[in-house]
Amino acid sequence: MDLKDYREQIDRIDRTLLENLQERMRVAEGIAKYKLEHGMRVFDPVRERQKIEKLLWDSDEDLAYYNKILFTTIMEMSKDHQHKFLHEETETVHRIRDALRYSPKVFPRRAKVACQGVEGAYSQQACDRFFSMPQISYQKNFRGVFQAIQKGECDYGVLPIENSTAGSVNAVYDLMMEYHFNIVRSVRVKINHSLLAKPGTRKENIREVFSHPQAIAQCEEYLKKFPGAVVTEVENTAVAAKKVAESDRPDVAAIGSEINGELYGLRTLESEIQDNGNNYTRFICISRELEIYPGADRTSIMLVVGHTPGCLYQVLSHFNAMGINLLKLESRPIPSSNFEFMFYFDIEEPVYADEFPRLMNQLEQMSVDFRYLGSYSELA
Repeated sequence: MDLKDYREQIDRIDRTLLENLQERMRVAEGIAKYKLEHGMRVFDPVRERQKIEKLLWDSDEDLAYYNKILFTTIMEMSKDHQHKFLHEETETVHRIRDALRYSPKVFPRRAKVACQGVEGAYSQQACDRFFSMPQISYQKNFRGVFQAIQKGECDYGVLPIENSTAGSVNAVYDLMMEYHFNIVRSVRVKINHSLLAKPGTRKENIREVFSHPQAIAQCEEYLKKFPGAVVTEVENTAVAAKKVAESDRPDVAAIGSEINGELYGLRTLESEIQDNGNNYTRFICISRELEIYPGADRTSIMLVVGHTPGCLYQVLSHFNAMGINLLKLESRPIPSSNFEFMFYFDIEEPVYADEFPRLMNQLEQMSVDFRYLGSYSELA
């Protein structure tokens, strides 16, 4: 046999597989109707496990691994098709449809907004990108922003979530597991750090530098120019500038934006000191109620999968099967748990696409814990 003969064999087998798969899915429709009429759930974990075990027992030993992947995927496809055939939707999908129906068609121009820090913080700059007329309530820390939303003290909150140089803001991700909230928009803010000090301060005399941990990480190489200086972490860059302005010491400086310097009467000793010139921080705007505005093409979710081999793979396989792009996957340990992790996903898919509610249905059904965080657009 030559290559052409082998390929003809493969083509014939593929046609048979296709016919058998389609026949199987049609039979699954009959099973779905029967289960509906008799009040049975679509997913029967005992039956599925027994079925997979029997198929693997009957497999050639060297092909058992591949057969497990194949039939696990077929089982997921069958469950999805049965739910679709029965028009069954999870509570999350119902909430999404309601939000699409009742949310305002235009993002608000004015609102009471919670931001972490003080006047001049990068969170304020992000807030000004979201709203043209915000009334800002400054909070001492990130938890304060979540609490202001939860208590109804503010309509929206603005939080940094990741930086292109220093990575994710882990403190925010950890708090996301504690509070119920919804993401309604996001924005990327260009971060240009400067070395700020009181008039008369000379660089060679600096003995202490204040800034936020993320800003310190973003200027790690630059700070090596001050081997004898103590680097002190504070709540944010605006607080760092304020501390320097209020200090009587002539040997302290802050890392922050030039706006911080202008607000607190500081002089810029050196500008654009970040290690990477392409330095952006992504901020999210959160609300207590679910709101989905026109143009929403990004979705964030958090989920926990079971402690069985292949669980995360099964989740990821649905993105591949539907041709949906996964923008981000982050894992964070769940507090007070024994090596359990919450997975955070950013998904690129219009909320109006037919595949979107199907994906949400599937992911919620596959998860031990599932949290839909919102669908939104990102400002350029």
